[in-house]
Amino acid sequence: MLHTTRRGLLRNVVAGAAFGFGEYLTVTESAWAQHTRDPVPGFYRYKVGSVECTALYDGIWEKPHDPVFIANATIEETKQALSSAGLTTAFVPIPMTVLVLNINGKLVLCDAGTGGQVQSLDRHHSITAGKMLVNMRAAGINPNDIETILISHFHPDHIYGLMTKDTNEPIFPHAEIIVPAAEYRWWTDASLIERLPDARKPLGRRIQAVFPNWRNILQVDGEDEVVLGVRFVSMPGHTPGHTAFHVSSGDAQLMISNDAAYLPALVAAHPGWHGVFDQDASMAETSRRKLLDRVLAEKMTICGYHFPWPGVGTLAKQGNGYQLMPHQV
Repeated sequence: MLHTTRRGLLRNVVAGAAFGFGEYLTVTESAWAQHTRDPVPGFYRYKVGSVECTALYDGIWEKPHDPVFIANATIEETKQALSSAGLTTAFVPIPMTVLVLNINGKLVLCDAGTGGQVQSLDRHHSITAGKMLVNMRAAGINPNDIETILISHFHPDHIYGLMTKDTNEPIFPHAEIIVPAAEYRWWTDASLIERLPDARKPLGRRIQAVFPNWRNILQVDGEDEVVLGVRFVSMPGHTPGHTAFHVSSGDAQLMISNDAAYLPALVAAHPGWHGVFDQDASMAETSRRKLLDRVLAEKMTICGYHFPWPGVGTLAKQGNGYQLMPHQV
């Protein structure tokens, strides 16, 4: 049986707010939390064949350790895994990186960031995010030029950047937003709200208040090519319709894994570890192993929304798991 303190329970509520188990929480950050650890510049470019990829840093969650974060690993085991990957063990570092694809001049945004609307109650390990648009402009990309947005799943840190905080007005009103149909159906089911835990109801209500009223959302079933050279890849478990994106250009391939293997130091190195944010942990593990095996077998580049900056690298087999070798900046 897992035991946790009242403070630990509070942190888990906060964690849920950030990753889909409740509404955002706004706080005043401590001076300590404001000390910058942001990459400079906050964008990073690389090529996949002829596709230009621009990683945009949105922020980081310095998540306090707690015993329920990984259901089948202890805090000491997670700290050891972080240390083995060369990461801090003072907290669990969870960065957020959004990707823009330039495909023959067409700009495609992959997920939309937090919009600065995902915050933490913990004054010493806060979420500082909402920097995507600033870094997008610093990279020379005009947000108005984004033609298509691909959404992997409907957790707040991936969709709140689509809408303004107070009015829910669209940030990208002229872009086509392509979403997995299974994810859309699950979150917009009229009976969902009453079935959700109380902490998740605000997220469900916001989705149902916004998305059905937007005419620029396209639902896609299966693993279709949604943009030239980009296919949806079904990876359920993290959420019912969670989806990765596969990019191919010539002989080059990139797997945009999104949250299928969210923290490589933990769940790629130990694919059997079950994270609290996976709605169906067993299904998420099956999806994760399938994705990582494919990336390794086909010698793809891989990127992930919560990978260490710049969020992209290659995989190597390591024991029963996988090691991420990130691009050096």
